[in-house]
Amino acid sequence: MKPGKTRLGRPTDSSIDRNVVNTVLQELRRNGYRSITMEGIARKIGCARASLYRRWPSKRHLVAYAVVSELGANPSPNTGSLRLDLMRTVETLIAGFQGTLGPALAGLVGEMADDPGLGRTIRKEVLAKRRRSIRAAFQRGIRRGELRSDLNIELLMDMLTAPFYFRALFGHLKLSATMIETVVDIVLRGAASR
Repeated sequence: MKPGKTRLGRPTDSSIDRNVVNTVLQELRRNGYRSITMEGIARKIGCARASLYRRWPSKRHLVAYAVVSELGANPSPNTGSLRLDLMRTVETLIAGFQGTLGPALAGLVGEMADDPGLGRTIRKEVLAKRRRSIRAAFQRGIRRGELRSDLNIELLMDMLTAPFYFRALFGHLKLSATMIETVVDIVLRGAASR
């Protein structure tokens, strides 16, 4: 909003946002994406369906908002150290996947394969925002001389985050805090300045 402009209507209620996120993620986990409706979510949190539509134009956007709310849109702070920036990044994945999002993730990924519109929305509203933040961290590392300049940053981002997604999706091993340093150090070792 521009300075001097008055916002019309009621201010956004953050408790409604948290209730929406929790309700959407619980519904995803219990019954899957197809079971979610704007009307059903509105009923469960006790608000009008129109209130949801004012914030989210579709169910896809509502689900994307819930996912990005759990993971964060800007996971890579500028701490002055690439290693710390990347550790904070993957900490957001562990926190999100150990919460309500974790059990819902596999079903959501499956639905993305069946619903191209959902896939596009999740990639735009969740992955693109997070990757922009992570890409900026790697670029800062290059400028500070912590990394070589000839790196494929897109591949490095995949290498950094894939182990966490893989464990969350397949459940063959638990996500753990000890893997944060291990994964970050392996990625950085291969990308370090020579």
